Amino acid sequence: MGRFLKLFIAIFALAWSHAAMAEVKMHFHSFNGSVLFGRYPHAFVVLEGKLSDGTVVKENYGFSAAKTTPAILNGPVEHAIIHEEPDMIRKTNRHFTLSLTDAQYRKVRAEVDKWRNAPGKFYSLETRNCIHFVGRMAQLAGLKVEYPQKMLRRPKKWLNHVAKLNPSLGAKQL
Repeated sequence: MGRFLKLFIAIFALAWSHAAMAEVKMHFHSFNGSVLFGRYPHAFVVLEGKLSDGTVVKENYGFSAAKTTPAILNGPVEHAIIHEEPDMIRKTNRHFTLSLTDAQYRKVRAEVDKWRNAPGKFYSLETRNCIHFVGRMAQLAGLKVEYPQKMLRRPKKWLNHVAKLNPSLGAKQL
């Protein structure tokens, strides 16, 4: 085999292996919540991996009211994109994981920014809570999503429902 062909094969193999290693995973999590610990049930996503240009991704996003007050029960309130600490993530339920293309990752990040920068009072317990946020992320990744009224305050049950709607995930019910 000629030197040029060997060099070409080596370069091709190196480029192919770099592209094959590039992958961002989106994990879907729920937190059961506890009145004793001051945290309500919650859903969020964790993004980790590497983009094809080598950029390392290690992020997580949830959507919540900016302040926990009784006003939440009366309609839209100020909102916030929140981040979980690694210790907290380890204590949550990981329901399923999807692989994202670079384009899907960028769409997810743009949607996070859209929710973060929405004007006015954007968080609503009934129509725009953490479940709706995570559901939108799932839709951007190609999943079928529904929002049954009886699950809008039960993230774990809702993510189990999303897993059932998408049997190709092979997710176990938690």
